[in-house]
Amino acid sequence: MQNYNLLEIFLHDLLLSNKFIKKSLYEIEKILFLKKNDKIINEKHIFITGLPRSGTTALLYFLYNTNQFTSLTYENMPFIMAPNLFSKIKKKKIFDKKERLHKDGIFYDVKSPEALDEVFFSTYEENDLYEELKNYLDLILLNKEKKRYLSKNNLNYKRIHIINKIFPLSRFLITFREPLQHAFSLYNQHINFKKIQSKNNFVKRYMNYLGHNEFGLDHKSWYSPKNYQNFSCLNYWIEQWIIFYQNILDKHKNNKSCLFIKYESFQNIEYKKDLLKILGLNYDLKLEQKLNNKEVNIDYDKNLYLFASDLYSKLNSLSFLK
Repeated sequence: MQNYNLLEIFLHDLLLSNKFIKKSLYEIEKILFLKKNDKIINEKHIFITGLPRSGTTALLYFLYNTNQFTSLTYENMPFIMAPNLFSKIKKKKIFDKKERLHKDGIFYDVKSPEALDEVFFSTYEENDLYEELKNYLDLILLNKEKKRYLSKNNLNYKRIHIINKIFPLSRFLITFREPLQHAFSLYNQHINFKKIQSKNNFVKRYMNYLGHNEFGLDHKSWYSPKNYQNFSCLNYWIEQWIIFYQNILDKHKNNKSCLFIKYESFQNIEYKKDLLKILGLNYDLKLEQKLNNKEVNIDYDKNLYLFASDLYSKLNSLSFLK
């Protein structure tokens, strides 16, 4: 996004900022391509969610590389609402793999999957999803010629119950990470993207279009802060971690469709093998991820962290492999 030309920037602003245009493109797409495949309801789709910086992208790439799923990719940008229509008439420019702006060792190209379906979710009201989500996934699967959909969307924690009703055989992979390291990573990315967005306003707009308000100038809290409102304070991010995962536990600890994935274990090949076995997948495994921990060199509330650590232990007890 940082290297887009003026035409590309114009198209992104035009097609992603206006709800009427998004809906219009989607309606044209349905008229031309929708086949109403009822079998899609009973496929074992996978939805990855959790706080950012907990390994969601690494998990997405890992599962996508099994070649048994369809995901939206950078090839679909900015025509997210009409994946088939514009795949017929446009050619996405090819570029070598490059590192994300996060500077976290994850590289991507136009074929890489990405969290893009929030463009769709932000276009429709909750009541519309019961019909339109089936249609939208049907269109994506048609475009990529697969039967199972794989999504990484950090905001899907808000709609697990809806997706669960629509696709009862789907699984929700909820990632979690040691709270101090996790909060520190969120804090550092917040600082990183504030600097980037201050220099490049299109990066800010682009992230807003995709619902990426996890950090940066337009950061939005996942839940209303209780004691810490300052985004530049590590305690704010620790508290958000606590509120987020406490809500996840309260709502989904007994949901058999939810599988809790531990970031610290995901570099372990045996852990990955067990995950693939549970999901009914085969894959030639490679060690693809290393822990990205850093020394925490700023002050934080030790009692708040102890509370978070206790919650982390509860999440760990639900992980399929401790």
